[in-house]
Amino acid sequence: MIQSILSFFADGFMSLGWQQGVMYLIGAALIWLAVAKDYEPMLLLPIGFGAILVNLPYEVVWQHEGVSGALKILFDAGILTEIFPLLIFIGVGAMIEFAPLFQRPWVMLFGAAAHLGIFITIVVAVLIGFDLKEAASIGIIGAADGPTSIYVTTRFAKHLMGPITVVAYSYMSLVPIIQPPVVRMLTTKHERLIRMEAHDRKVPKIVTISFPIIVTLIASILVPIAAPLIGFLMFGNLIRECGVLDKLSLTAQNELSNLVTLLLGITVGASMRAGDFLQYKTLLIMGLGLVAFVADTASGVLFAKFLNLFLSKKINPMIGACGISAFPMASRVIQKMAFKDDPSNVILSHAVSANVSGQLGSVIAGGIVLALVPVLLQ
Repeated sequence: MIQSILSFFADGFMSLGWQQGVMYLIGAALIWLAVAKDYEPMLLLPIGFGAILVNLPYEVVWQHEGVSGALKILFDAGILTEIFPLLIFIGVGAMIEFAPLFQRPWVMLFGAAAHLGIFITIVVAVLIGFDLKEAASIGIIGAADGPTSIYVTTRFAKHLMGPITVVAYSYMSLVPIIQPPVVRMLTTKHERLIRMEAHDRKVPKIVTISFPIIVTLIASILVPIAAPLIGFLMFGNLIRECGVLDKLSLTAQNELSNLVTLLLGITVGASMRAGDFLQYKTLLIMGLGLVAFVADTASGVLFAKFLNLFLSKKINPMIGACGISAFPMASRVIQKMAFKDDPSNVILSHAVSANVSGQLGSVIAGGIVLALVPVLLQ
C-alpha cells in the first residue's frame, strides 16, 4: 500500500520534463517583470501564472481524460469567440478622450504613418519563412495594442497566440527604452528643440457624441470586417461622451476592463504549453516584434521630417513617434525627451493628440490587415 501511495505522488514528478521546467522559469520571469519592474503587471502577471498552470503535470487545467479543463473552457469561450478582446475594447473606448484629436485633427496623419512598421514587419516575416497569416499576426504586434494583436491572431494564427501576446505586451512596456534611441538617431538636436504652440479650445458636445457614431459608420462601410473592432471601441467612447451613462462609463473603465483583463491574461498564459511555445519561431517572433516597434517609431519621425520640407512653421519630428497606440506612455516619453534638451519646451499637448490618433489608427490598421490578408490569399 505504501508503495502504491508513493507511486501515486511520484507520477506527477515523473511526467515532468526539461521543457516544463523552462516554462516554469519563463512564467516566473514574467511575474517578476510584472511585480519588480512594473512592466504591464495587469497582463504579464496572469499570463506568467497561466503559463505555469498549463504546464503542470498532465495539463489538467487544460484538458484531462478527454474533458476540457477550466482554462480551455475560458480559452474557447473568450479567446476563440473573440469576446475577451472585444469587451476590453469597450473599456478602452470608455477611457479615451478624443478631444485632443479634435484640437489638432492634422495629427491623424501620424496615427497612420507610425503604423507603417506593421506592414514592413509582415513583409520581413514572409521573407524569412512565415506564411502570410502568421506574418500578419506577427506584424500586428507593431500596433502596440494588445487586444488588437490578440484579435488578429485569433483569426489567423491561433497556434502563435502565446508568443505573440507575450511579445506584444512586453514591448509595449518597454516603449520608454525602445523609442528614445531611435528618435535620437533620426533627429538632430536642433529639430528636437523645435517649439510648438498649443491653442486649445472647447470642443462642442455634439462633436464628441457624433464622432464615435460617424467613425463606426465610415470605417465599417469601408472595411466591413473591422466593424467589431471599431464598433466596440467606439461604443465604449460613446458611453463616456454621452453624459448620461456615467456609472456605466466608470464600470467599463474599471470593473469590466479589470475583470476581462484578468481572465484574458491567465487564458492567454494557458496557450503557452511547452510543446507549442519552446520553438525557434518564438525567438523569431521576439526579433520581429522589435522590428515592428522600431519601424513604427522611425516611420512616424521620418514622416514628420518629410512634412517639414513643405512647412514654414516646423513640426517637432519627435511628435511623429507618438503615433503608436501605447497611450499615454509614448507621449510621456517624448515630452521627457523634449525636457532633456530644453527644460522649457512643452510639446505634451501635441504629443497626446498624436498618441490618441495612434489608438484609433491601431484599430483601423488591424481592420485593414484582416481585410487584405484573405484577398491576397485568393
